[in-house]
Amino acid sequence: MLFGKVSQQLCGLKKLPWSCDSRYFWGWLNAVFNKVDYDRIRTVGPDRAASEWLLRCGAAVRYHGQERWQKDYNHLPTGPLDKYKIQAIDATDSCIMNIGFDHMEGLERVEKIRLCKCHYIEDDCLQRLGQLEKLQKSLLEMEIISCGNVTDKGIIALRHLRNLKYLLLSDLPGVREKENLVQVFKTTLPSLELKLQLK
Repeated sequence: MLFGKVSQQLCGLKKLPWSCDSRYFWGWLNAVFNKVDYDRIRTVGPDRAASEWLLRCGAAVRYHGQERWQKDYNHLPTGPLDKYKIQAIDATDSCIMNIGFDHMEGLERVEKIRLCKCHYIEDDCLQRLGQLEKLQKSLLEMEIISCGNVTDKGIIALRHLRNLKYLLLSDLPGVREKENLVQVFKTTLPSLELKLQLK
């Protein structure tokens, strides 16, 4: 009840940027969820810290040796910190954004990433993924679907993922030069299965 009164008073103030348009508030909140806590990474390790970040932002993770996806932040496994290594990431409808991608720096065993309907994913995110040395070695499969801010520039940056075997690109209106993409990946990753479902 008290919160309701306070929020009504705050919404009546015109000086707050989100009082008239909640998009500002949600953008701010999503940025808070993506903030990197380097002390936390050092304390609990990269896999645990990345799991916390991904689940906080609405994504899911699967650990090596487990079949089920971990989706609930409050039910993250406990135990030895080095026991749970992320094998797959499903970021469908999540709010992950570029400022949080430093969480992925130390991940050594990620084999699959799915980015589907991620409104904050843009070229800088994909360029960052392509630069992560450990992901360059481990990542085998990637799917990018309905991420409207992704362009050819971001997709081409994935050529640095040297062990990538499968790449699905679907419903990406910013990707316009399909023939160029095919040529780039044929040259740099000849064993890649590139699946294009683009207009």
